[in-house]
Amino acid sequence: MNDHENENEVIHVYDDDIEEQDNRLPLWWQYTLYGAIVFAIGYWIGDQKFGSWLSPRARYEQEMVASRLEALRKGAAMTPELILAMSRTPATVESGRQLFTATCAPCHRADGGGNIGPNLTDAYWLHGSTPQNIYTSVHDGVPAKGMPTWAPQLGEEKVASVVAYVLTLHDTNVAGGKAPQGEKD
Repeated sequence: MNDHENENEVIHVYDDDIEEQDNRLPLWWQYTLYGAIVFAIGYWIGDQKFGSWLSPRARYEQEMVASRLEALRKGAAMTPELILAMSRTPATVESGRQLFTATCAPCHRADGGGNIGPNLTDAYWLHGSTPQNIYTSVHDGVPAKGMPTWAPQLGEEKVASVVAYVLTLHDTNVAGGKAPQGEKD
């Protein structure tokens, strides 16, 4: 018996009319299957090694943040939309977290739970919880309450990255945080 005869061998018969034969899958189908498996393994390894690959939306937001930051460097005003977009950009949030830890943690704790300064992780805010209110508080400070003006030391872009990080802390309610102060947003 040669291979051609084996291909037409009847394996099962259903309802006396339907015959199931043991046919080989076409090579193009097998190559497609094996190629998909190799691609999936490669994609998984790449994702594990290099982190999440950016979606088109995330890439677009990063490009918009970069272009708005460039406009900011040329003298444009800081907008709430830019701050919100920055709070969705992981690199900016990480930069803001590092700056927050270095400059703000003595008063607000590293997790934002509040020490001398208020708790930044609850729903209560002394000076407002909008991106513009937070930006103004960090940029101009609150001298009457002991918060320094950070704009001269950090600059516009770094102040914005700290505010982007603070926006990610909002409503996280860390354990052991300071009691609520101000008005609920």
